[in-house]
Amino acid sequence: ELQEGRYAGEFVVSEGNGKISREIITVLSGETLEAGAVLGKVSASGKYKALDPAAVDGSEVAAGILYDAVDASAADAEGVAIVRLAEVNAAELVWPAGITGPEQTTALGELAALNIIAR
Repeated sequence: ELQEGRYAGEFVVSEGNGKISREIITVLSGETLEAGAVLGKVSASGKYKALDPAAVDGSEVAAGILYDAVDASAADAEGVAIVRLAEVNAAELVWPAGITGPEQTTALGELAALNIIAR
């Protein structure tokens, strides 16, 4: 059975004019993330990784959504993230394994505080 992968930005319903919604980010080494991955931001380094509600390094707070897949398995890698002013399709967001409904609800609230609204 063939299965189509995720496309860059397919989760975006709408975003601000120009490039106001997006930022170039650094994805932390050791991460391999799909487009639509919900991200946390490590406070000490400013680098992004998959949201981790159990962490205490800043990445426990949702800080954006990865626009396109990034393979940082071997080293830090550059990517693009939606970090403000956008509407997104909640059904197309990619959550790390084990993130449950209540944790997703919390993260969606954190994204809403950045004016990233899940529909």
